Amino acid sequence: MSKIKKILIANRGEIACRVINTARRLGIGTVAVFSDADRKALHVRMADEAVHIGPSPAAESYLVVDKIIQACKDTGADAVHPGYGFLSENPDFARALKKANITFIGPAPESMEAMGLKDAAKKLMSEAGVPVTPGYHGDNQEPAHLQKQADKIGYPVLIKAVAGGGGKGMRKVEAAGDFLDALASCQREAISSFGNDQVLIEKYITNPRHIEVQVFGDRHGNVVHMFERDCSLQRRHQKVIEEAPAPGMTDAVRDAMTLAAVNAAKAVDYVGAGTVEFIVDGSGALKKDGFWFMEMNTRLQVEHPVTEMITGLDLVELQIRVAEGGKLPEQTDITMSGHAIEARLYAEDPANDFLPSVGSLDILTLPGIHRVDTGVEQGGQVSIYYDPMIAKLIVHSGDRISAIRDLAQLCQSTQVYPVRTNTRFLFNCLNNAGFQSGDVSTNFIAENWDALNSDGSVDANLSYMAWILRPDPDGSVFGSNDGWRLNQSPRLEQFRMLDGEEIRLSLDDFGTQNRYVTAVKRPEGRVVFIDGLYFLTTNAAGAVGGAAGGNAITAPMPGKIISVNCAAGDKVKAGDKLIVMEAMKMEMSLEAPRDGEVGSVHFVVDDLVADGDILLELKDT
Repeated sequence: MSKIKKILIANRGEIACRVINTARRLGIGTVAVFSDADRKALHVRMADEAVHIGPSPAAESYLVVDKIIQACKDTGADAVHPGYGFLSENPDFARALKKANITFIGPAPESMEAMGLKDAAKKLMSEAGVPVTPGYHGDNQEPAHLQKQADKIGYPVLIKAVAGGGGKGMRKVEAAGDFLDALASCQREAISSFGNDQVLIEKYITNPRHIEVQVFGDRHGNVVHMFERDCSLQRRHQKVIEEAPAPGMTDAVRDAMTLAAVNAAKAVDYVGAGTVEFIVDGSGALKKDGFWFMEMNTRLQVEHPVTEMITGLDLVELQIRVAEGGKLPEQTDITMSGHAIEARLYAEDPANDFLPSVGSLDILTLPGIHRVDTGVEQGGQVSIYYDPMIAKLIVHSGDRISAIRDLAQLCQSTQVYPVRTNTRFLFNCLNNAGFQSGDVSTNFIAENWDALNSDGSVDANLSYMAWILRPDPDGSVFGSNDGWRLNQSPRLEQFRMLDGEEIRLSLDDFGTQNRYVTAVKRPEGRVVFIDGLYFLTTNAAGAVGGAAGGNAITAPMPGKIISVNCAAGDKVKAGDKLIVMEAMKMEMSLEAPRDGEVGSVHFVVDDLVADGDILLELKDT
């Protein structure tokens, strides 16, 4: 095949920027595509060319195959990198590109189809000798039949959309009485996200770990692995922290797991980057017979940087080389060193059930001493239309504990305002003794919720010392007004934080628990950052709302109504799920705040609502 000259990235955000960086280093031209919401996005400005492809909703822009192909034709792009999400695992997209004589930087559509439906993939893997989890993968999708199969498997079980991914269309069911409600919710999310509401049912491993193997295939029949990643720290089946290699991994288990992954890839004649995911028995030491095939992602993974850090390979470059017909390195030439760990920085509020936080990034400081992959910058926006990830914070060090400590420090130094983030939550995870010892499972966050969601650094008994940062108009120390003096210590201001208020302290007030914090002067007050949290000293910022209490149920954030389960005049009880809405790829049930009668319902299914809109009101009691 000929060398690629110009790549169109059929994606957005940090993965688009990531691909552009590698393509630029290789001397390959780049084309970005963008929706209305992304007109000023970082990836648009980074690319050599950019093409507008439609309105903000992904279904009208990033997911429209014809618009992507037309953008290729208009710009002369001879290849497409799909990133992850959107069209990355869509075999019809790959076929359409081939028909248009455009190179798809990814696997063959047949390989995608073989691994795209979880039920068929598990059958194929079983035939290939790859261990699979016990469960029901049949075609009979009648709720009563699925309930019977779940009862037979034994609870807890996991309902999973066969076309799912990224934690979407997945529900854990603890008891038979909860099955039908969970099934309906899972199917709604699956049809919305993937256009397919078929599900499978699996036995839920009670103390599971999630370990995956990076595999690569080329057009010469070679398939290699690039070791494993541990992605066990998850919430709602979404990965939070990933690392490589996996804690507690032995050579014997690694050999067995990577061999199974390579065999899985060979079974579908795989070409390009892929990930074989295993559910692993985490009840004790890892065992050669203690892991089972979960699924194969036929694309690059969000967490691919940790593999790059331990191997020294650029996986995007390898994707491009393979798409051009090049050969992969020999397995014996792929080695690993040290330990890498990645945290996903999200615009969300862990204290409020991880509700996404949208708005402008008035302050965004991402320290550059380690690797940071991002698709946003200060002054940008976190939109309601797409995944709320701000950045990936990645550290590589000589050993696991050093990497964890460096990443915790990176989280401490990160500053985002006014959207809420999970920075403090990540900091707490990394500093948890259980996590540091390698005692992790996919239940880790739920089992340690109180400790991980603690704001322990904000204590009225602690005193804080802060640099006061102000604009530096000419870029020199002489243009700043932070109190700098030649041959003297910089001027410092001391605070005692209490409920977001500022109290001046004398030097004598300092104790032994001082923390260094950063304070940034803003028109609305002074923003003080402490271990990943921020506080507005003149007007404490509140958490994102939910039900307004009393008679009204309000929208906790902008989104779309997907289900209305009541009408005016209906009698309801406290906790009844009255309205279901979807925002930023997350389904939320809004419940009755008290017993009563529905007075009025203001929206219907498919309506778009704004943050704070009153969706429903109960009659006065």
